[in-house]
Amino acid sequence: MRNRHWLLAGGLGFSLALGACGSTEPSPEPAAARTNPGPTATSARWTPSPGASWQWQLSGRLDLGVEAEIFDVDYEKTTATEVDALKQKGRRTVCYLSVGSREDFRGDADDFPASVRGSTMSGWPDEQWLDIRRRDVLLPIMAARMDTCADKGFDAVEPDNVDGYLNETGFPLDADDQLAYNQAVAELAHERGLSVALKNDVDQIAGLVEDFDFAINEECARYDECGLYKPFTDAGKAVLHVEYSGDLSFCAESGLRGFSSMIKPPDLSAPRSSC
Repeated sequence: MRNRHWLLAGGLGFSLALGACGSTEPSPEPAAARTNPGPTATSARWTPSPGASWQWQLSGRLDLGVEAEIFDVDYEKTTATEVDALKQKGRRTVCYLSVGSREDFRGDADDFPASVRGSTMSGWPDEQWLDIRRRDVLLPIMAARMDTCADKGFDAVEPDNVDGYLNETGFPLDADDQLAYNQAVAELAHERGLSVALKNDVDQIAGLVEDFDFAINEECARYDECGLYKPFTDAGKAVLHVEYSGDLSFCAESGLRGFSSMIKPPDLSAPRSSC
């Protein structure tokens, strides 16, 4: 499957970081990843309503004035003050983080040992795929990131790059590895009282719809994949959808499906055209 993730690295700095590819045996999920738990009951978590308007901004100066009910913004770059300002406007916030790649511009980049760093992501020279079988290594890092999201006051998380098994990662990942890792990531979010979005990974929707509270999709109209989100819509769960090219002609079908749809520039700066 295509790796369709568009990141904010411009503004945070680029450098080429090619770590050593390694291959290790998968390890069980550690207890350390279960620290700092929050509420786990579904009723204690906010979840987006189908059709709610949303803004997705990962680059440029954050525009707090966009008329949208939901803001999806970067976990590290966005401040607690900005999250609170959005909250004061009645907005809900989604915390973007990559759980399937190491980004060399992140503050915790050195926490990833060389053994879990795989191939450089195509088109993204500052990122490397991760060995998601090593949950003992990766989940504590992701738990700390989600603690940051919770501490800043976010309502939900968007874990990105959760379909590594379909890409050239440098590791022999399979569908079961991905399911186990994605489910563990979703549980980390729920332990902190955060709802969690399934980002793309359309081939595993049926196996993950129960674990994720809503979905975020890139370009399902362009690739004729929107119908694959029926398990989410049948469950009354929101699908936040973006296209990067063309016009709003897809909106009629998107509206019938109950999606929250818009067109964005590929760099995910502030401009948007919503259905």
